[in-house]
Amino acid sequence: MPGFLILNGPNLNLLGFRQPEVYGRTTLADVEAMCRAHAKEIGVEVEFEQSNHEGALIDAIHGTRGRLDGLILNAGAYTHTSIALMDAISSAEVPAIELHLSNVHARESFRHQSYIARVSVGVICGFGARGYTLAMDAMKSHLDAAS
Repeated sequence: MPGFLILNGPNLNLLGFRQPEVYGRTTLADVEAMCRAHAKEIGVEVEFEQSNHEGALIDAIHGTRGRLDGLILNAGAYTHTSIALMDAISSAEVPAIELHLSNVHARESFRHQSYIARVSVGVICGFGARGYTLAMDAMKSHLDAAS
């Protein structure tokens, strides 16, 4: 059974409370429950991690290498700044999907730059919490096509 890491970056621990007009009222615990239920439906295993610290995110990405089949990453603001996360994804040699709750392309111009997209098989943004299950479906389809 394929295994994915769903990794959330800075400030996502405040999901549901921080700027609900932008990110919605769904909490990170709600997202995790939704993803666990969806994982059973589509026949995958999921692990979850969240950190506000870039190094911890890098360690989590490295931990997927040779152990999991896919990475779904909502790197938050690190998406636009972190060459280190980009390098970690490349080094892990695990397919990645970049995920955002909001449509970053409809927001401030600094959010249009993504280092993560350069090393991802795709990007999902603008669908709120539903984006997580969309990313799971997309990753499963990517892996099925590759095998």
